[in-house]
Amino acid sequence: MAGMRSADAKTAISLQRNFLLFAVGAVSLLFVWMIKGFLMALLLGAITAGLAQPLHRRLLARLRGRKILASALLVLGLILLVIGPFSVLLGVVVAQTVEITQEIRPWIEARIAAPDEFSLWLSRLPLRDALPVDLLLPDREKVLEVAGNAIQSMGSMMVEGLAASARGTARFFLQLFIFLYAVFFFLLSGRETLDRILHLSPLDAEDEALIMERFLSVTRATLRGSLLIGGIQGALTGLAFAAAGIPGAAFWGTIVVVLSVIPGIGAPLVWIPVVLWLGSTGALLPAGLLAGWCGVVVGSIDNVLRPRLVGADAKMSDLMIMVSTLGGLSLFGPVGFILGPIVAAVFVTLWDVYGRAFADSLPPAG
Repeated sequence: MAGMRSADAKTAISLQRNFLLFAVGAVSLLFVWMIKGFLMALLLGAITAGLAQPLHRRLLARLRGRKILASALLVLGLILLVIGPFSVLLGVVVAQTVEITQEIRPWIEARIAAPDEFSLWLSRLPLRDALPVDLLLPDREKVLEVAGNAIQSMGSMMVEGLAASARGTARFFLQLFIFLYAVFFFLLSGRETLDRILHLSPLDAEDEALIMERFLSVTRATLRGSLLIGGIQGALTGLAFAAAGIPGAAFWGTIVVVLSVIPGIGAPLVWIPVVLWLGSTGALLPAGLLAGWCGVVVGSIDNVLRPRLVGADAKMSDLMIMVSTLGGLSLFGPVGFILGPIVAAVFVTLWDVYGRAFADSLPPAG
């Protein structure tokens, strides 16, 4: 009899737990689905607040522990020093992107309609003997078409991504408000919120620490490596293009920022064709100066700054960073520049945790 009561009690407890798990899962899915339109703003707010914690602690010490004031000042600084200037630059880039994508098609059609002019243009290229010019002449239409489509595709992707991010003025400002409020909230109580989430996690404390450490280190590496170094390369390239009289300098600088995720060859994919085009117009001195500037100054940034700024934070191969960044841009839009490598880092870290948890069941490495 006692055994039956014990079995009934265990069955009741099992039913209660299963029902609770089902209820928690169902309500959690409903909640996530309900706020799915704001998840990106909340996630970016949490990441920004996490990266700003060292500065927040120093400011908190100066303000004698007034957390609300310290958090408010950091959010205000974010608006004035980052969001404001970025919005102005964004307007210039969008305008130049639209202009270039509209002008490239007529330019290509004019060159296709005048094959002799295209041949003359190829003959003026610097280092003509070192280039496969004779191979390009028979397929000039295809060459021009492919080049034009590539430029149009890059421009269209940028415009569509930015338009999707800011579609509807009211929704854009709502997302911006939620992002800023999330930064403020997580600066105030982000540590407590994180501790509560980790407390509910069934993972070991060591595994949780590994995931959080990898998450923060890759985020820092992404901001330093992709955004900061890419931004410096894009700015230096854009300024050089503007000084050389290249139209759409801000647009090309932005393309350099995106391609900078390919170490060593990202920026040259942009400035080498521009140098060749500039030389073909007879402007040999500006072309030479531009090649020297981009080759020496811009090209040295990867070798000089990347090891110092990124250091051991990345903990991922250049190939993984490149494909995750490009994949993030494709899936998430502009914010994928940050989210792509973070998703890749969590992916790699979880497999590391899996390898440690099931080490006894797995064959020995090597």
